[in-house]
Amino acid sequence: MKSLATLLTRLARTALIVAAVQLPAYAAPHPASSHAMVNGVNLHYLRDGSGPAVILLHGYAQTSRMWLPLMAELARTHTVIAPDLRGAGDSEKPQAGYTKKAMAQDIHALVQSLNIDRVNVVGHDIGLMVAYAYAAQYPDETDSVVLMDAFLPGIGDWTHVWLLRDLWHFHFHGETPLKLVDGRERIYFEHFWNDFAADPKHSLPEADRQFYAKAYAQPGGMRAGFEYFKAFEQDAADFAALSAKKLAMPMLVLSGEKAGGGFLIDQARVVAANVEGVIVKGSGHWLMEEAPQQVIPQLVDFLTRWREATP
Repeated sequence: MKSLATLLTRLARTALIVAAVQLPAYAAPHPASSHAMVNGVNLHYLRDGSGPAVILLHGYAQTSRMWLPLMAELARTHTVIAPDLRGAGDSEKPQAGYTKKAMAQDIHALVQSLNIDRVNVVGHDIGLMVAYAYAAQYPDETDSVVLMDAFLPGIGDWTHVWLLRDLWHFHFHGETPLKLVDGRERIYFEHFWNDFAADPKHSLPEADRQFYAKAYAQPGGMRAGFEYFKAFEQDAADFAALSAKKLAMPMLVLSGEKAGGGFLIDQARVVAANVEGVIVKGSGHWLMEEAPQQVIPQLVDFLTRWREATP
């Protein structure tokens, strides 16, 4: 009876969250915007709410803006921090430091600068790689982890993941590629926003596309973005070493039915002992934009459950 009551409570909570999710999400007030000089790099970040800390890490072709709809829900019960990763958005764009292990160290330094002791870390795309690297390097400071649709370099048969069908862009860096995309950033990103979605008409909205294209068109923005992929070889070596010790904290994995499918879930079970895997029905890669009515309740429920379970 107790387990049934717990299940009914969770279902009721999820129903309330679904009812609360409204689109477009930007009707909600924007969180506070700040900068911090940490680990030798100036990071821009958004902050809202109070309570246990949640760190939200965006992926390629996006910035911290992608998390605004989720922040509006999580900030009711959590302190929510959404940084622009090194090289993205309004964060600094240095020449080096783009391994995901190093980028996780940026985020850890930011967390320390904010006097936060423990976090729940959530990442999408490149951000999930940084999230894993964070949890693996700082397991005693990480309460839970969420990985959202992409893959972990160096884990299992990672070279056969669906995203590698576009292997060309993992090697698209250097002087000539930068000249090719200069002034054409929107054209370049449309490939990802459209072709990685289950339906291009239900992918990123126009306002977001304009915002992200402008953000990456800033000086150094495209070069920095290319560095994320250039670092994959080192990331694979780093992750293979980090995975020697399985993570013990709870991990939620969300993967698009029309994108990665079960691949990331299988990878997660190699690196973590307590994995909850969910296939997001009908969605491609852009989970937050394509399936917010599924994804936001899943995230809020998972993070709230572990907030309640953590002493």
